Formats: sequence, structure tokens, C-alpha cells
Amino acid sequence: METIGERSMNIQSAKWNRPVLAAALLAVGAVMSGPASASEVNLNMTKGEPFTDHYNTDLDRIIYTPLASYRVGPYAEGGTGYYGGEIDLFRWINLTYGGISAKPGDPPIPIVWDECETEWDTPRGVECYERYKNKGPYGATANDPLSVGIAYALQEKTRADRIPSITPNHGNTASQDGRVFPYQFPVEITPYDETSIMVNYAKQQSGGSLEGKKIAVLYHGSAYGRETIGLYETLSGMLGFTVQQIEVPHPGNEQTSIWMRVRQFNPDFVMLRGWGVMVPVALKTAVKVGYPVSQVIGNIWSNSEGDVLPAGAAGKGYVTINTQAPGKDWPLIQRLWNDLYQGGLAGGKGDMKDPKRVGHVYYNLGVVAGIIHVEAMRAALAKFGPDMPLDGKHKRWGLENLNLDDAKLSEYGVLGMMQNVYTSCKDHTGGHRGKMAAWNGESFDLVSKDWILSDLDVIWPLVYERSEKYAEENNIKIRDCDDPDDNAYMY
Repeated sequence: METIGERSMNIQSAKWNRPVLAAALLAVGAVMSGPASASEVNLNMTKGEPFTDHYNTDLDRIIYTPLASYRVGPYAEGGTGYYGGEIDLFRWINLTYGGISAKPGDPPIPIVWDECETEWDTPRGVECYERYKNKGPYGATANDPLSVGIAYALQEKTRADRIPSITPNHGNTASQDGRVFPYQFPVEITPYDETSIMVNYAKQQSGGSLEGKKIAVLYHGSAYGRETIGLYETLSGMLGFTVQQIEVPHPGNEQTSIWMRVRQFNPDFVMLRGWGVMVPVALKTAVKVGYPVSQVIGNIWSNSEGDVLPAGAAGKGYVTINTQAPGKDWPLIQRLWNDLYQGGLAGGKGDMKDPKRVGHVYYNLGVVAGIIHVEAMRAALAKFGPDMPLDGKHKRWGLENLNLDDAKLSEYGVLGMMQNVYTSCKDHTGGHRGKMAAWNGESFDLVSKDWILSDLDVIWPLVYERSEKYAEENNIKIRDCDDPDDNAYMY
């Protein structure tokens, strides 16, 4: 049987043929035929025991990838889209290839997941982590909370437990420095990257200079929202603009007084560092007080269809930054749509309750996150062999050695949708690029054709300042990435 490691996933080809899975593989139930939910997996399984699916099939070799998801609450739009895309990618890999392998002839290893509802609440996220970290034959291979608060709270727990934490486009910016944070992976871009790109876009729109300009920053009242306060102050001094930063209390469903302050400040641009209901309320309130939405620039977590559709006509002209292009026309998204929603491999087995959201911003981000999970484990299997322990320590090595070049993105069918990611001992982000998109009233149009690189000459010194201070305060030995043992970090 062919596996993902045996031949190119050239899903852009009309002649692409799917391998036929053996009946034995199709019998693994939750892995192959649908999402593994809390009711379908053995929640009492402990580390070292085989996983038992809901068809009572014991599997000694699984890649256990728990998801600290949130499908209810004020941020469900983001949670359902992100985890829906991620689960669809996992299921498609299992159905198409039987799981993950790295070399021809190696047996594919299925991805198994279950979900623990956090409601984007930090204490709940910590509780979920403690519940799932020791499940399965080798324990959890990763922590994937989609929450800055949860990521911060588990920063040292995941290090001690040797379970990598994946925080695409969010998390602790300092954890970009893999020398200090070996188990934290803010892949694609960090909050500092996105801020740099957004400010540079405003600079471009101002004729190449922000000298004498005014920028207001509206940030979500959370650890996530506060992550970039210091950087905006730094950039203000460097580029000569005046900045006013205003916290929007969680969840952000009343902003009239805040926008009256904005109107009084009369900024040239408003940077919206929002999340959930805060975003459409911001756009509607901006219109209400007479501030032009075309001068509002949204960050990564203010950039989805679910953010602008509730705002109605108020959202038209709104510009945001993206790390993955929206749309359903990308070859991989088309394949997921055809195979999981239109009767191909498993019609009706897609995770999205509203299929119209397939191809939306958060869904595509979830697909990208799924690719990162898969390619990290493939890299580890290629390095350590098919019989390696399927644990977080080995997956951490894979996450630190990602090489998602154009050829790899083309194989998946996401070239142009997803940016290149090259991680290393020193750099746990590996992308640092974004694209700008504008809402036309019905969908997002890309404003920038090419990927825009953040100002790394500015960002890296700030990252090192934070990471090295953290290492000193917490008595952490800084890795020497030129030392082979420290570089491998198989501790």
C-alpha cells in the first residue's frame, strides 16, 4: 500500500489516484471513519497502554494528538473553524494513506485525536492538558491550545513533561527563541511579526513614512491582547508616530466609549488586535462614530469571515493580515471538500457543521496547523526510524526541523495559500511572513500578492532581550545550537 512517504501528494493533478486502503486499516474505527470524540475513545487509558477505539481495536502504534478545543462560548467561531480544518486534515491523511510514514515500505501510523472543551478558559485548558498528557501508548505528542493564556500557563509544564506546545500565529513571542524555549513552537509568525507587517503596511499607505502620524491600537483585554504593547511603543519611537493603546475589556461587546476616545484622538490608522465578538462590534462602532473602516487594520485574529459578516455593510474596505490565504479553490482544500463533504472518501464525515465555512480563514489555518503536525512527525520518523517512540520528545525534534519549501507545499496543494516554514534550534517560528487582504463585502481579496517579511533586524534583539531575561530569572540553561547534543536536545 502506498503511503504519504512513498510518493508525492500531487493533488493538483487531474490524474491523481488515491491508494486503496486495506480492510484491516479501515477497521480502526475512530481513526478512519470519523472524528474521535470523548464518547468514542477510552478516556481512562494511561501512558504505556494500547489505545482502544470504539470498535475495540487495540493499536499499539498511534500518533496521539489531543486537541484542547473550544466549540462553545464567545470565541467558538475561531475554535470550530481552526479545529475543524485540523481534524479534516488528520482524517484525510488517515483515509488516504492509513496514517503517517516517512519512507517507502514503512507501515503508516494512524493519527488519533480526541477533544477537551476549554471554552478558551485558561484553568480549563490546564485541566484538559493534565487529563490528556499521559494517555495512549506514549502519551500526548503535542499540546495545541489555540490560546495565549493556556500556552503561557503550560510553558514550564510542557517542558517538564517533554510535550511540545504548538501555537501558530500566537503564543509567547519570546518562545520564538528555541535556545530558551525548546518545547514552544509559535510557528508561521509571532505577534511581533504581525505587528511589524501591519505597521509597515500603514507606512506604505502613508507614502513611505509614518513620521508625525498617529496610530491607535485597540487590544483585547487578555494576555493575548497585551502581548504587543511594548513593541508598539518601540516602533513609535523608531518611526516617529504617536501611539495610543486602549484595552477593550473581554469579550468586547460594548465599545462606544472606547471609539469616542479614538475619534477624539483622530488617528491616521487603528490597529485592531481583536478576537471573537470584539471585531464586528469594533467595525460597527467605528462606522457609528464616523471613523472610516478603510483605515482600520486587523491582526491575525481579527481577519476571518466570521469577524466581518456580523458587521454587515460596516465591514466593507476593512484590511487584515493573513498567514494563509482564504478560499476553497486551493487544490488541497478542494480535495478535502470533495473527499469529506461530497461523497469521495467519506462523504458527510467532514468536521464542519456548516460546510459553507470550508475554505474560510480559520478553517484554512487549521489545515495549515494539521500539515505542521503531520510534517513534524514525518521528519522525526525519517530521522529516528519507524520504530521510534511516538512521543512528544521525538515530535519536538521534528517541529524543530521543519522544511516546508515550495516543493513540499506544491505536493500538498497549498503553494501560495501557505507560507514556507523553516524551523531550527534558534528559530521556532520559521516563517515571519504575512499577506494583506481586504473585505469586499462578500469575501476577502488579497491586497498583497507576495509574502511580506517582518523586520527581523528589529524583532530578534527584542526577542533575545525577553528570552534571555526569562532564562536568567528561571535558572534555564541556554542551549548552544552549535553543539550537536544541545542542537538535538533529546533530553
